[in-house]
Amino acid sequence: MQMKNLTIKLAGLLLACLLSFGISFSAHAAIEVYDFDSVQQEAQYRGLIEELRCPKCQNQNLAGSDAPIAQDLKQKTYDLIKEGRSDTEIRAYMQERYGDFITYKPPVRPSTWILWFFPPLLLIVLVIGWFWQSKRSQRVARGQSGVTVDSVAALSAAEKAELDRLLSRSNKHSNDNNEHDITSTEDKK
Repeated sequence: MQMKNLTIKLAGLLLACLLSFGISFSAHAAIEVYDFDSVQQEAQYRGLIEELRCPKCQNQNLAGSDAPIAQDLKQKTYDLIKEGRSDTEIRAYMQERYGDFITYKPPVRPSTWILWFFPPLLLIVLVIGWFWQSKRSQRVARGQSGVTVDSVAALSAAEKAELDRLLSRSNKHSNDNNEHDITSTEDKK
């Protein structure tokens, strides 16, 4: 019994050591320390790294990425801010080097028209189609479908006789099937 308790305590101690090692290992993540000349420069830096997208990560900004390229871009952003560059100049530098992907708001130009104009146009087309379909189904429900039956072009006598013959034959088969049906009417309900 003592051996079992000792084994449980040893396993618990080992688990605690592994957990503490894992927690301390994750605490050694890269911590950025940049010295800015003013609060405005720090605010500019924070705004830019929140706005710029990491080229390696999918839909993650520079502030939230730990990828090496993101670390390099943060350093470059810091250097450009220290040089006294404006937000517009820094964005232009990043877009020139990494393309429109680096920003969450690509500029409006012929190569990005589909990004800017396709979603609203698709929405408009879908709304118009929905209205047209609902109006059409309302007209059909009221009997105003626009389809008229010409009374002169009704069935000829031969066509009517053929239709009656087919219907009577169909009725006869359904009556024969009902006669051979052994289920009661209560079971059919």
